[in-house]
Amino acid sequence: MSQQERATILLIDDHPMLRTGVKQLISMAPDIQVIGEASNGAQGIELAESLDPDLILLDLNMPGMNGLETLDKLREKSLSGRVVVFSVSNHEEDVVTALKRGADGYLLKDMEPEDLLKALQQAAAGEMVLSEALTPVLAASLRANRATSDRDISQLTRASATFSS
Repeated sequence: MSQQERATILLIDDHPMLRTGVKQLISMAPDIQVIGEASNGAQGIELAESLDPDLILLDLNMPGMNGLETLDKLREKSLSGRVVVFSVSNHEEDVVTALKRGADGYLLKDMEPEDLLKALQQAAAGEMVLSEALTPVLAASLRANRATSDRDISQLTRASATFSS
């Protein structure tokens, strides 16, 4: 496979050791390559604009501009690449908020290295990627939203019946 056919990745994470480890892992994959890395959101946005990578792997918890703010700014740009959040946080609010703001996936940093490579390849190919451990988190969020919607509809129906009487 030639260099042109390889999917390109930009890493945005404030931990140098993590970036180095992820770069080394990705270097073992013949079809993806890291073309840039940034230690903060502002630097990441600049690199994303100049490099236009196929995929951006974005940390959620960074000092200064956090991952969600960075995601918002990246989505304002006309970049062709996909953005996948890469975080230690499996909190429902973080996951749901990132996806609602336009993340193309959400991966947890405790995943197995071979699973990370597979997920990055899938994301670069245009697929939505989620760590398996997030399935119950998303299911709980959807159930909670449905219960709220059902309750709201019931309250509106009762209110409507009261006003039409």
